[in-house]
Amino acid sequence: MKAVIDFSNYLLPLLYLITFTFYSYDFMKGGQRFANSKRLFLFLTLSFHLFYLIIRSIHFDHPPITNVFEIFTLLAFAVSFSYFILELLTDIRGTGPFIIIFSVIFQVISTFYIPDVYQVKEVLRSHLLGIHVFNALLGYSAITISAVYGFLYLILYHDIKLNKFGLIFDRLPSLEILEKMSFYSAIIGFVLLSIAIVIGIIWLPKAFPNFSYADPKLIGTGIVWLLYGVGISTKLLGKWQGKKVIMLSIVGFIIAICSTIVSNFLARSFHSFY
Repeated sequence: MKAVIDFSNYLLPLLYLITFTFYSYDFMKGGQRFANSKRLFLFLTLSFHLFYLIIRSIHFDHPPITNVFEIFTLLAFAVSFSYFILELLTDIRGTGPFIIIFSVIFQVISTFYIPDVYQVKEVLRSHLLGIHVFNALLGYSAITISAVYGFLYLILYHDIKLNKFGLIFDRLPSLEILEKMSFYSAIIGFVLLSIAIVIGIIWLPKAFPNFSYADPKLIGTGIVWLLYGVGISTKLLGKWQGKKVIMLSIVGFIIAICSTIVSNFLARSFHSFY
């Protein structure tokens, strides 16, 4: 099985790169030559990546969450999977290059540096923990995608105000569609983050009897979850439109990044397993 894992590990960056190339070609040419095949290839890449994650977990007897490079391959999957779900929901396929490039970067780094880890702390062998982390990564990936669409919205908005009608104007969807994509991504992120929080509430007392709800990671996640919950509710009630929705996605993303930096590098947290 180890040989299959190694082969899959080195094949994954190539698959993501090919997928990114399909999406980029269609974006640059403005055509629909790969309209269906690029989505199919993304689905096949995600399916192969899921296979890799499963066999790796079985072989090493723990979910791939024990070091930063295992987290990177999960992030690569999470980003593209979140985008794939969004594409299925909206049938808008022209923005793939701006998202899938993140999966290419994460997977390349993971492929070249991911170690073989057999001996880990017992808490890291918990499948419930694996599901918790996976849902959290999916949630934050969707939040990242929401912010990317937010930045694309602002770029297009700026170009329109300056009467610049170049490649960005020709290839990107309208401002209304970009706003919708950003909002849908925020909803996906909020739902997945909610699932991760519920699983964490169930799992935490069993794994850490003396844990504190004042943990920086918990506080940061709670703030992000509350911000998106309020923003999504306000949008659904019709009180926020346009740039207000976009600023929600960008501000939420910045808070999520700052929270991650503080909890992982500047503060002590029981989330620091390795």
